[in-house]
Amino acid sequence: MKSIRYYYLLLSLLLVVGCKSASVVVIPTTEVSNFQKLAAIENIVSIEKRAVVSHFDENYELWFEQPIDYNDLSKGTFRQRVFLGFENPTQPVIVELNGYGLGSEKAGELANHYNANQLSIEHRYFNNSRPEEIDWNTLTLENAAKDQATIINAIRNALYPNSKFISTGISKGCQTVMVHRLYFPENVDGCVCYVGPLNFAREDDRIFEFLKNVGTAEEREKIRSFQELSFENKAALLEILKNKATEKGMSWEFGIEKALEYSILEYPFAYWQWGTKPNSIPMASASTEDIYKHLFEVVGYGFFEANSVENLQPYFWAALTEQGIYGYETMPFKKYLNTDKIYTFDWAFPEGITKAFDSKSMLRIKSFLDSEAEKMLFIYGEYDAWSATAVELVNNAYKRQLYKFTKPKGDHRTRIKSFNPDKKKEIYSIIDGWLEE
Repeated sequence: MKSIRYYYLLLSLLLVVGCKSASVVVIPTTEVSNFQKLAAIENIVSIEKRAVVSHFDENYELWFEQPIDYNDLSKGTFRQRVFLGFENPTQPVIVELNGYGLGSEKAGELANHYNANQLSIEHRYFNNSRPEEIDWNTLTLENAAKDQATIINAIRNALYPNSKFISTGISKGCQTVMVHRLYFPENVDGCVCYVGPLNFAREDDRIFEFLKNVGTAEEREKIRSFQELSFENKAALLEILKNKATEKGMSWEFGIEKALEYSILEYPFAYWQWGTKPNSIPMASASTEDIYKHLFEVVGYGFFEANSVENLQPYFWAALTEQGIYGYETMPFKKYLNTDKIYTFDWAFPEGITKAFDSKSMLRIKSFLDSEAEKMLFIYGEYDAWSATAVELVNNAYKRQLYKFTKPKGDHRTRIKSFNPDKKKEIYSIIDGWLEE
């Protein structure tokens, strides 16, 4: 990549000495392309111009070489993947802080609305931004925030020195936005956070109270009855799961029987998270096949199955050490499980390593939101299980332009477009103000 940079530098500095005079004539060069500007960024090690998507004029895949540990540079570097959708240097730049790996290069909600540029950053150690050997103790909120600031500053300096930047993220991405704002409060001009929890314990017990009160009593009773029905049919469901495991090549670190138990306990959380309809819940007369089908249509296989856990290992590490998660109450099902102890995610630590949960970072974010943070907007769904630990703003937060909007009966898919026209207008008017200042 250095040779590419030097090549473009030489092109831009071509000189021709005139033959009829002693003066030096500089031949004007064509305007430096975006590719050239990106190639000149010191820690970009690879650039690929991609097929154009959405409203963007140009799309790029970029790879940044980043320190594994900003507090100990001797640990070496890793490569971090970034997507850039370039529209216009005068338009805003929407920074999508993905709490996970990168998916689509298409414009998200904000980039679409504003016909804006979009910078999407893959979180360290997810998907393609994962070194062959991971030092898990370097997967910290601080290191990730520094990754993001490095990339934002480099792209701003190269292409958008006069543009407004708005960071945004969904779920764990929302947590990522909060952390980045905490460490670098001046790095972007505003933040839009979707459906992100702010947990104060590894197994935050606010989820238990939420699940006891969300929705209607009738719906909660249907959910509880379905869990009872599943436990009563556990032996038959286990046989079906064994067949599916053979068919799909699935396995579970804690064994297939425990996998079924965890799935039944996960059901209420997943039900409310994804907005399942109560009339779809099988009744007592349902066949075992229908019970199984509904259970795994709601819960899925991906949260506990070994291959999925391997891919989600960075999520579990962050959740179990700094960002928090939840657990499962077993008391209501003690007669089926022979225990009343909370089921946890201890098993999801990487092999051979564990670490105590440290709540300091989440408490720092709360303190920051309560007293210092500016220009942040939070979107939640009322019925989303992750809203159990949603951000709570102090009464005068609006004076620092902190806002929270909750969609009635909304789930984890709640976005600005989910609200009624008047509320959407109100939300966008706030963001408009940040972009116009």
